[in-house]
Order: sequence, then C-alpha cells, then structure tokens
Amino acid sequence: MTTELGGLHHVTAVSGNASRSVAFYTQVLGMRLIKKTVNQDDVSAYHLFYGDELGRPGVDLTFFEWANIGFHRPGAGTISTISLGVTGRDTLDWWVQRFDTLHVTHDGIQTRGADRQLVLPFRDPEGQRLELVDDGGRLAARIGSTPWRKSPVPAERAIHGFYSVRLTLRDLEPSARFMTEMLGFRRSGSYELPQGSNVAVFEVGPGGPGTEVHIEVHPELPFRRFVGIGGVHHVAFRTPSDEEHRQWQQRIAQVNPTVTPVIDRFYFRSLYFREPGGVLFEIATDGPGFAVDEDVETLGERLALPPFLEPQREAIEANLKPIRVEDVTK
Repeated sequence: MTTELGGLHHVTAVSGNASRSVAFYTQVLGMRLIKKTVNQDDVSAYHLFYGDELGRPGVDLTFFEWANIGFHRPGAGTISTISLGVTGRDTLDWWVQRFDTLHVTHDGIQTRGADRQLVLPFRDPEGQRLELVDDGGRLAARIGSTPWRKSPVPAERAIHGFYSVRLTLRDLEPSARFMTEMLGFRRSGSYELPQGSNVAVFEVGPGGPGTEVHIEVHPELPFRRFVGIGGVHHVAFRTPSDEEHRQWQQRIAQVNPTVTPVIDRFYFRSLYFREPGGVLFEIATDGPGFAVDEDVETLGERLALPPFLEPQREAIEANLKPIRVEDVTK
C-alpha cells in the first residue's frame, strides 16, 4: 500500500448547549458555522460543524450536542487538547487581549520545545481544552483555508485550521507502534509541558502543522472511555479518494478488529477504529464536501439532512431544541 494519510480532517467534541456553542465558536473564535445537521447515529442530537469560508477539510471543528450526558472527566485514553493554528506573536497578543475582553479563560502565551514555539492555551465555556499555536504561516498555505468573510475576527488574525491534537495515554509504545507501522506516522520530536510532562510528537503525510498527533503519557491516570461535555469524541484523518479509503479499511482490518466498515456520511465517507491506547480514530475522505446539498453562500443557515434522513425531517426537527444565539461579545 503506497497511499498515505494527508493529515487532520476534523475533530469532533461534545457540547451540552448548541446555542452556547454556536455563540462561542462563531462570535468569539470567528469560525463559520458551515453545517447544521444531526448525529446520524443519534438523530435527537445536533451535529454542528465550524470551519473556514468554504468548509475545507483540516479546519472543521465539530460538536455533538448531548445536553444530559454530564461533564467530561480527564484521564487516559482521551484526546486532551485541540490545537489550532494562527500566525505570529502579534496575533497571539491580539488573542490574549480578545480573551481578556470577552472573559475567556486562558493561561497566557507560553513557549514550548527546543524551537520555543509560541502557544496560547484556553478553554471554551464548557471546559473544552484548546490552544492557539503560532504556525509560522505554514498551515494556511498547506491546506488552503479561506477566512470567513463575515467573521468578527480580522482575516490576518483568523484561525487557519488544526495544528495538532494531543492524546493522553497510559503507555506510549503500543500506540506509537500502531501509528508508525499501520498508519504511516513518523516520530518527529518531543517537548515538555509546564507541569513537567514529556510529549512525543508524530507527523504523517507532508508533515508539520495540520498533520501532527502529540502523545502525553500518564500511567497513573484512570482510563476514560466515556466522553462527556467538554471532552473530545474522536479525531479524523484525511484521505483523498474512495479507493484509498477502502484500502485503509482493508489494511486496518487485518490487525485491528475494532475497525468499522466504510460508512457513507454523505458529506464524506468514514471508518472508525480505536488505537491501542483507547482513543477513537476516524479516516474520512476529503469529498464530496459540505456544499453538496447547500449553496456556499448559505452554508449552515438551515438544518441540513442527508437524503436517507430527509423523510424523517418533520420528526427530527420536532425533537430538536431551536438554536438561539445571544451576542456574547457585548
């Protein structure tokens, strides 16, 4: 098999309040709501996608709304941090001022690793752990992200997409071996967190921003399979075509019995499996994309349903709480 993964496709987390989620990610972070749909495995729950102007793979931060699930408890076997790319120290300074003005909890700008990379860790209103990382201008160029034209965040300060995700695991080696031997990742470095934890860095495909998985090891932590509000459900990696996607399914199935068949999500094809440390991984196709059933100008403005759910629209809409977004920037 000669194909390789192209980097991060999307990251899916859990919210307990869709209205609050939309307000924070569109008004505070300045991302565009590009698709308002439902969890195809649980149509009582919203599935919200935030991205750039065009909804490109590599930018899409998505949320399931499960209001009564309870809050996430950190532990091993989890995706503990979502890292988003921006460019420049001046941009991070701008975000510090914005977070202070809008009462967003953050830890201030930090330096990380031998190259003293600049990072701004912060939390959303439900405790989701994120960080802005200075991507050196490389991320937007690599994935071609386009800032949302109606964003409250100036284009030069905009989030370009995913820089990386950080996993918290009990043991590094089984996951490292699976990622390198089966998924084609390469170990590319390490750094130390402020609390003293060492983090191993892996990259895939073209490497660098948008392709990295960071692994922090804590053997003493309890294992957490349950993901609640403020936690991350799964991370998805990119593959360009249906044919390569099928090849990945066949390859992983030879060694990992948790892998699903290829699932048609309408906007992309998916397959899911758990890596040895317990984190849920997905491989998703780049296409057909979010404009397959909506005009680009009106992405995210109505409840979009894939054709196989359209006959249930009336019942689905009746069970969803309307999203009402208050202005959180005043």
